[in-house]
Amino acid sequence: MEFITSGVCARKINFDIVDGKVRNVSFLGGCNGNLKAISKLVEGMDATKVVEILKGNTCGAKNTSCADQLAKAIEEALK
Repeated sequence: MEFITSGVCARKINFDIVDGKVRNVSFLGGCNGNLKAISKLVEGMDATKVVEILKGNTCGAKNTSCADQLAKAIEEALK
């Protein structure tokens, strides 16, 4: 799935959900090292658990973050 982000430095998130698990997460733009780390940490996790952990996470004064945007993207994909 491809998700266009809003309100963060990363412009796009690509990922798959296979048998309810998050796979192949990649971000376009944003803080490269941190986003690579998030991608590795969520690889193979249950999609609903990823949403539970990351939803509502903020970045600085922003009301969202790349992690929060990933949670929103997964929620959208699960609908």
